[in-house]
Amino acid sequence: MLEVRLEGFTLRVANVKRSIEFYGGKLGLRAEIDKAPQFAMIRVGGPTGGTIGLLAHDSANPLGSISMTPEQRAGIHVELTTDNLDVLYEHLKARGVVFFEPRTKSPGSVR
Repeated sequence: MLEVRLEGFTLRVANVKRSIEFYGGKLGLRAEIDKAPQFAMIRVGGPTGGTIGLLAHDSANPLGSISMTPEQRAGIHVELTTDNLDVLYEHLKARGVVFFEPRTKSPGSVR
């Protein structure tokens, strides 16, 4: 079977600069391209990893995208993985990342 890797995806965000602060400041990821307030690209997993594009959704801005409804924004789910979840979880908590629920282990998965 042909190997396929995720190169990246783009999220529509209300504020590109604030999103850079979250992904960079809180999660410790690097902004590879910073064209705020319209766009930024965050590198995940080092030079061979994928990217998260951050695109302004201000409909008044022709370089941004058309605004999304709250329902569309709520439907976005991003998953990242690591070999040492316990260490990453504590590291992110120490950086001020707020989790909606404590990390739990369940059959077949770790959250």
